[in-house]
Amino acid sequence: MKLLKDPFCVFLILLFSIFTILQCNKPNQPLQDDLVEVKNAVFKNNELFLAQIDELIALVSKDADNKTVQKKFDSLRQTYKKMEWAVEYFLPHSARFINGPALPEIEMAEHVEIEPEGLQVLEEMLYSEEKQNKAEVIRILKKLTNKGNTIKTNFQVITVTKDQTFDALRQQIFRISSLGIAGFDTPISGKFLEEMPVSLESLKSVLNLISTEKSQNSSLKKIVSEIDQSKQFLNLNKDKNTFNYLEFISVHLNPLSSLLLDFRTEENIPNVEVLTALRKNAGNFYSRDAFDVNAFVPGKQYEMSPEKVQLGKQLFNDKILSENNTRSCATCHNAEKAFTDGLEKSMSLANSKLQRNTPSLNYSAFQHGQFWDMRKDDLEGQSSDVITNKEEMHGDLQSIILKINQNKNYQTAFKKIFKTEKAEVWQLQNLLASYIRSLAAFNSDFDEYMRGNKNAMTEKQKKGFNLFMGKAQCAICHFLPLFNGTVPPNYKKTEQEVLGVAENSSNKKLDSDLGRGKFHETVAFLQKSFKTPTLRNISKTAPYMHNGSYKTLQEVMEFYNNGGGKGFNLKVENQTLSDAKLNLSQNEIAEIIEFLNALTDR
Repeated sequence: MKLLKDPFCVFLILLFSIFTILQCNKPNQPLQDDLVEVKNAVFKNNELFLAQIDELIALVSKDADNKTVQKKFDSLRQTYKKMEWAVEYFLPHSARFINGPALPEIEMAEHVEIEPEGLQVLEEMLYSEEKQNKAEVIRILKKLTNKGNTIKTNFQVITVTKDQTFDALRQQIFRISSLGIAGFDTPISGKFLEEMPVSLESLKSVLNLISTEKSQNSSLKKIVSEIDQSKQFLNLNKDKNTFNYLEFISVHLNPLSSLLLDFRTEENIPNVEVLTALRKNAGNFYSRDAFDVNAFVPGKQYEMSPEKVQLGKQLFNDKILSENNTRSCATCHNAEKAFTDGLEKSMSLANSKLQRNTPSLNYSAFQHGQFWDMRKDDLEGQSSDVITNKEEMHGDLQSIILKINQNKNYQTAFKKIFKTEKAEVWQLQNLLASYIRSLAAFNSDFDEYMRGNKNAMTEKQKKGFNLFMGKAQCAICHFLPLFNGTVPPNYKKTEQEVLGVAENSSNKKLDSDLGRGKFHETVAFLQKSFKTPTLRNISKTAPYMHNGSYKTLQEVMEFYNNGGGKGFNLKVENQTLSDAKLNLSQNEIAEIIEFLNALTDR
């Protein structure tokens, strides 16, 4: 107390207080105010969500007819869509078990499966042609109640700030523009076109809660108008097989996501400073440089640079990496063939066939899991695995580094980039990986179309895209805009699928390759599963599938059109691909293939 009587101490305390106030009001500082109105909106929707679950339990218990149960379930899903933006962003683990795929969750380290639950599991049950297992439906509904209570509990204690809320809403528009528009979470009922207006309306209502007068008169006004126009477009056609996906994405969703950046600027909302695959300043999925490949590197020291790419390219083409200097990476990864080799299966050093087809390196940087079986987490691990494989390059990393350190040009180049006296193994791995990470041009005719050049695609390709999104259901696994299995909008996970691929395109006998299952023998779900690769540049990467046994895209499309392995009566108990026939005509198949040609980089 005596210190407060000292004028100098009082002055210091006053000065510190002023400095603290200034710092708290400094531009671009995170906004720490808890948005009570936003949280209350989540609480309100969650209360309705829980009440609708109770109503569903009552209906199922009383053996209500299927149409009544399905209608109530559809309402439950739409209620979730009103708060999906918040749950997915703030409670991603809970979101996975509320509305994740109806597939087991895998704990890789423990080699165990966690049973699926949530809305997609219920959809399979309630829209199945088979008689419902009433007890099982009620059990899953009660588990969903527990997850709903988790939402309530967590949102009571977390702080929801303006910058986080905007970031979550921005993620939601990208979720709508990829998973939503593909019908990812309604694969059985196909009700996604009816749900999308609800998702879009939720964006509008929350933006209203966090806006000020300035944006209300400018950017928000434009956003509201665009959302209303989008809803009108959706209301014109709810048939997923005839809906114009290309027009809706290019004319409505892309401009809408770009308008959100204008809102952020007007509201002076700082970015949430977290490195993400989708750059914070990307107006839409198809903006130039929308994706940051550094979000997929194992650490900051591995980040890509032009110098690393240049030296990595030189090493990629240098036979110094193999035993007796007989083979380079480029031997099996030809740039003219989208970095594949055009062969059914890779060839060993002894010129014998290996087990699998050589995968394209284009866009492989945007995947968590390398090789068909995903046995390596990143491109650094991938490069060393190939170099040291006795059948592929049979190199020795320590011997290679010794050669590099004895080469004055390489020694100088390594030192300039890494600031070390001698080259190290991790640096070699990183240089090769950096070059591979540069192999994503995003300049196909499809990309140009999405950037505004309406003459970039033919009418046949446009029809093919709409079939790809709708009737053929390709985008459920090959997510826009990367067209691979890395799940948007967070891009934290790459999916694998069990297709039931046969030994060859006659589809008479199941291929024996266990794929990812080889490394997880006790996990039934992963047996014969393989990474979902990108479809970009697919016109250059024949033959197809992990075993290279499908020589043309026509053969691949016939396989999918019949429902995968199960559709050909192959025994694939854990097939994740729907075995329902797509009923695509030959003309429709030709249009889809034409669209796939539009994914070739220029």
